[in-house]
This record gives sequence, C-alpha cells and structure tokens, in this order.
Amino acid sequence: MSAPEPNRSLAPPEGAALAKACLHCREPIPRGRERFCCSGCEAVHGLLSRAGLSNYYRVAEDLGATPPRPQDASDPAAAWDDPRFLELHTTLLPGGQRQARLYLEGVHCAACVWLVEALPRLLPGVVEARLELGRALATVRWDPRAVPLSEVARTLAALGYRPHPARGLERSERARREERALWIRIAVAGALAGNVMLVSFALYSGAFGGMDAGTTQWFRLLALGLTVPAVVGPGSLFLRGAWGALRARSPHMDLPVALALLVGLGWGAANTLRGSGEVYFDTVSVLVFLLLVGRALQHRQQRRAGEAAAALGSLAPRSARKVEGERTQDVPIEALSRGDLLLVRAGEAFPCDGRVEEGRSRIDASLLTGESRPRAVASGDEVLAGTLNLTAELRVRALRTGEETRLAGIVAQVEECQRRKAPVVAWADRIAGVFVTGVLALALLTLGLWLWLDPAVAVDRAVALLIVTCPCALGLATPLAIAAALGAAAREGIVVKGGAVLQALAAPGTLWLDKTGTLSEGRATLVAWEGPDPEALEEAKGWVKALEASSTHPVAQGIEEAFADIAAPRLDAPPQAVAAGVAGCLGGERLLVGSPACVESSGLDLPAWARKAVAGVLRRGATPVVAARGERIVAVGGLGDPLRPEARGIVKALAAAGWRVGILSGDHPAVVSAVGAALDLPSARCFGGLLPEEKRARVEASRGEGPVVMVGDGVNDAVALAAADVGVGVRGGSEAALASADVFFARRGLEGLPRLLGTASRTLGRVRTNLVLSLAYNLLAAFLAVAGVIGPLLAAVLMPLSSLAVVANSYRGLLREDGPR
Repeated sequence: MSAPEPNRSLAPPEGAALAKACLHCREPIPRGRERFCCSGCEAVHGLLSRAGLSNYYRVAEDLGATPPRPQDASDPAAAWDDPRFLELHTTLLPGGQRQARLYLEGVHCAACVWLVEALPRLLPGVVEARLELGRALATVRWDPRAVPLSEVARTLAALGYRPHPARGLERSERARREERALWIRIAVAGALAGNVMLVSFALYSGAFGGMDAGTTQWFRLLALGLTVPAVVGPGSLFLRGAWGALRARSPHMDLPVALALLVGLGWGAANTLRGSGEVYFDTVSVLVFLLLVGRALQHRQQRRAGEAAAALGSLAPRSARKVEGERTQDVPIEALSRGDLLLVRAGEAFPCDGRVEEGRSRIDASLLTGESRPRAVASGDEVLAGTLNLTAELRVRALRTGEETRLAGIVAQVEECQRRKAPVVAWADRIAGVFVTGVLALALLTLGLWLWLDPAVAVDRAVALLIVTCPCALGLATPLAIAAALGAAAREGIVVKGGAVLQALAAPGTLWLDKTGTLSEGRATLVAWEGPDPEALEEAKGWVKALEASSTHPVAQGIEEAFADIAAPRLDAPPQAVAAGVAGCLGGERLLVGSPACVESSGLDLPAWARKAVAGVLRRGATPVVAARGERIVAVGGLGDPLRPEARGIVKALAAAGWRVGILSGDHPAVVSAVGAALDLPSARCFGGLLPEEKRARVEASRGEGPVVMVGDGVNDAVALAAADVGVGVRGGSEAALASADVFFARRGLEGLPRLLGTASRTLGRVRTNLVLSLAYNLLAAFLAVAGVIGPLLAAVLMPLSSLAVVANSYRGLLREDGPR
C-alpha cells in the first residue's frame, strides 16, 4: 500500500486542547518534560519525522485512534538473530532475502496498518511489510545482509507494536485453508442443489399437469447439467475416498455414497438421453450437500482435538539465558543442549529440565505436578520445564531439553491417549465395512434376480436399492441429532466435544477428582490466625502485610488478600527474602515471617502454644506460617486452599447415584487425606503426591470397573484427562488441561457435573432411538426395494425424508426436555 504524502507539520492536527499531552501518544506529560511523556515517544516522533512519515498523526486523528506507546521487543536481540531461530521461524527466499510472519501486539485500526506497512521507509533493508488487521499478523521481507531481524523487531516495538514469532502458524494456516476449501465446496454444492430442486419441482408438477415431452426433456437436461458439476466438483471428495477404499481393500462409508452418486447420476443421465425412465438428480445433488455438511462438522471436532499438544507446549518460554563465562547470552530454547548453564530469574519459567547449580528459591510447579504449595529448591534439586521460579535468581544446569523434557513427555502421552481412542473408531469402521459390503452384495443379488425375472426393470431395482439404503441416515442424521444434544448441554454452560462422551457418561462408573482448583478454590487463603496476646496479634497483621507486600509468592498474596483492609506501617528498610520466609525491621526490632523451620533456624524456639497451633494447621491440611518480632513469637497463621462450597453436596450426590468417587492429586498426601475426610470419602480412594504419569496409571487401573471419568484443571491432569474414558476440564484451569478434556465447564465450580450426567442419561435414549430408526428403515427399505415395491422415484423421496425424520425426532425430544424452563 502506498503511503500518503508526508505532512510537514509534526504537531497534532488542530488539537490545541492537548497542550500538555505528549505529541506522540497523547498521554499526559509528567513534570520535568516539555513535549513528550518519555524519551521513547520522543525517539519515535523523530524517527517518523526523518522518514517523512509524520502524516501518520493525521491518519490516526482522522480514524479516532491513539498512537501506541513504544515497547521493548518480546525477545532479546541475540535470540532473534540466532541461526536456529531464523531456521525455525523464517523462510529463506531466492536472492538471499528472508521472510517472517510476526504477531504484533497493539494493532487496532487502519492507522496501524498504514504505519507498519511503511516500515521499509523507516528501516533500510526491509523490502516489504504487510499487515493483516483482523489477526494482527505481519509478513515482513528483509535483506539480512543489510539489517538483522533483531533491528526489525526493535523498530516495530519502538513504534508500539511488540512482535512475537507466529509459532505453529504453518499448521494452523494449512488447517484454515482446508476448512475454507471445504466450506467453498459446501457453498457450491448448496447452490447447485437448490437450483436442481427448483428444476425438479417443475418436473414433479409437470408429471401431474401434463407437461409436454419437449419441455420435460429440456428440464431434465438442465437438471443433468447442474448435477454433473455437483458430483465431479464438490462430490469428488467422496469419489476420491471411495477410490482409496478400493485400492486399500478396506470398504467404508464413502464407497456406497460414491456408488449411489455415480449410479444415480449415470442411470439418470441414461434415462434422460433415452427420453424415458426416472431421473434422480435432486436426490444426488442434495445428498452431496448434506454429506459435505456432515464432513465439515467432523473436521471441526478433529481440529479441536488436535489443539491439546499446542496448548501444552506453550508453557515453556521461547528463549533462555545461557551463561558463557562471565556473560549471559539470550538463545532460543531450540538451541539448548544438555550441560548448558542457564540463568533463570524470579518470575520466569524454566526453559528445560535441569538441576540447580547455584542459588535458593521457591518454585510453583502446580500446573505440572498439582502441588498447591510452592516448593523450596536449592543446589542439587531438579526443576522441570514450564514450572515457575518465584522468589530468587537460580543458575540451572540443563539435563533434558526439547523433546526429552517432562513437559514434552506429557505432550506425547496426551497424543498417545488421544490416539488410543481409535479402537472405538475402528469398531465403527468395521460395522460400516460390514454394512457397505452387505449393501453392495445385496445390490448385485437384486440385479441378478431381476435380470432373471424381468430384465427391463433390473437396473431400476438395483438403483432403487442403492439410493434407498444410502448410509445418510446412519452416517449423517445421528451425528446431527447428537449435535442437538450437545447444543442443549452448551445452554447449560457445558461444552462437550463429542457424542461418544454422552454415551460413556450414561452409566455410573469411577469418577476421579483433582484437588487443587477442582475440589478446592485453587488459591491460598488465610484459614487460621492465632496468638496469646490479642493486641499484639492484631498489630502483627499490619507489619506482616508490609513484609509480604513486595513478594509474588502465593502465600504472600494470600496474606495480602486476608489483610487487605489493614494499614501497613512503613518499615525501616525494604524486606529481604530468606530461606522459606521474609525478614525486615520496624522501630529497630527485627521482624520475621516464614515457615516453622525458617523461624527455628533463625535461633528462635517455638513455645508450646505455637507448636500446638502449627500441629492444628497441619491437621487441617494447610501451610503453617509463623510471625516473630524481636525475640518472641507473636502469631501462627495457616494458609490453605479452601474447598468449593458446592463440593461436599455434589460428591455426596454422585456417590448416591452409584459413582465410585475418589481423589487423584499431586498435593501432599496429608492435605489430600484431610480433604477426603471433609468430603466423607474413604481414605483408600484418596491419593496424594502423584506425578502426571502416576495419575494416568491410576486412571487406567480403574478401567475394569466401568467407565472412568477424570475431572481436573492443571497440566498435571492433562495425561489423566486424555487417558480417561471422559476427561472433564473445569473453568479457570490451564489451557492445556482444557484442550485435553472431552468436556469443558464454561462456568466456575462443579455445579455442571450433575447437569452433565443428567444430560447424558436423557440424550442417550434419543441416540438409541435414532439408531433403531435408521437400522429399521434400512432393513425395511432394502426388503421393499428388492421386492420391487419401491422404485427409484420413491427411493429418491424416502432417502432424504428418513434422515430428516431422525433429526426431527432428536430435536423434538431435546427441545421438550432441555429447552427454556
């Protein structure tokens, strides 16, 4: 796109009211500055001026947009220019140029498009920049001999559009192209089917109204001319599938569909050219359209199932800080090798599995292990890719990178468990193969029988059989009826990824529940606060809050939330993190908040009341925290993960309905036992301290006791969710767990679980009715077609009517029971 002519004025247009607003971003100017709010805005303003692009401000003003503030690049410069990064995320073009697809933050209007596409004028060496506004995806082509990619990223960030490599874009683009092509087929097939139906209405009317032979022949030829493109165009999808089935000697549903299409089209064309006999063009064209709609719904489900691994892999950072001598270098995680020494700062995720070489910190591994309490690590301890370093800088020696990490192993296990559900599909394929083989054999027998009885009608009888027994009712109507059931569940805030899920949930079996974030709230909450001196206990709330104010530790956040209305005093100096605690000073007195071990290691002894309070906190399954001022213990607190209010009632109702309910958690076994006791669950069905692989083993060991359901929210649950017959992800959980689950609760809490089971039991009856109706129709219709009672014309009418009848039955029942109340 060509840029407008530059505007000589760099000031905002006619915006006199903005005298104290930044000339670039329009934000207020702080004291001490005159024209710009920061040096970044001043630098960008100067950059646009020197490039002759100051008219950008006029474009933004006309669109009512505010220029974004300058940003830092999403990854360090060394990471952008690393050869491995360039190999993975860019494309080498003829002539030595490269092209990259980048996702840009802050894109919101046409002015952004104008500025990003003017990048070649801002940065010599950039050949072309194109921005897709709807998806904020920029395609940048540049000459790496003239400018490095890091400079391109830095310039975009300076303009306010922080760039990120669009990882996984090729696969998503391919899926998007395939889906777009399929919907184009559907649109073409629908248009052709609609026109063929109009022509058929004229033919049906003429059959009863005395249409002359010439007009009838003209309408037949017109219908033939519209049906041929429908079959060889959109319908070629089924023709190719049938040809593949023949070559592989593995018959499936595409084979009778393709045969019915070709025989219906061919015999109709022969009758049209002969000028006598029936034609089936309306049936053929509508069949192509309906079957393509069913195929599109199937592809959508497959695409959603394939998103699980991408969600899991996104937990690891894109780059890492590699220590080389006295300096650190930012490298992409793909460039890491076993033995590399890495620097991981507080608040960052670990890029690989490794061993701590230097430093002490606490890590949050809840997404991978399910443990609600942050875990202390020191030299010699192992850490996992994707877990979060909370409190201090660590130096870590890489042990496993890339596909060897625990996170990658979880990804592989999720994919394996999803593939392992293929036996159900294989069983359906075997049934379809028997059905297809039976229909083809019966059609040949019918043809042979009528060639012996009456050769003049033999082909009509065989064609009528193929059309009337077309597997549309079995292969299309039932999935659409199930879609109605899924829609009813969705209105209850329950997203179900397939009809097989409802069937698996119809009968009671084993139901495993994760603890952290599923049965519990998934956050640290102060559940105890006691001490011998009420006045000192109340005063301690303020200075404890002050000590924890600068910490991002979940325990600190729980304390801050509990003491939100308490005024915090000003400490003598900033608080300092110590092992499993935090220390400070107030009025010359030393303050300390931490675990009992932390306080005792500082030289203080816990008095009898404090030991008793700590033991009480542990019995409740909570984390004890001790507060000391000077030489005395002032308070003992307990931070726990409280159960959801509805958890006890729901677990009791599930047990009463025949479900064997238990807990699988990565949290401490003592905590899990306390939760199980609060829910009246037997201790033999409450397991704590489990790794993801151990959760999966427990799920698989339950398979002999009926259907197995797993309910969870963390990455540590993803493998178990995929291994269970039905995996249920709760709202608020990790994206990876939700992507691996078969069911997703769009509303918080567990209230959706009883509604899900109720919906399954109600809809299974509808599904069974559909199957009985479809099979009964096919058997009866086949018998009547072989007997000659049903001719091709009646078969053409009955075939779509049977499918519509099954769908109508499903919607009728569901609307009555699952509609508005």
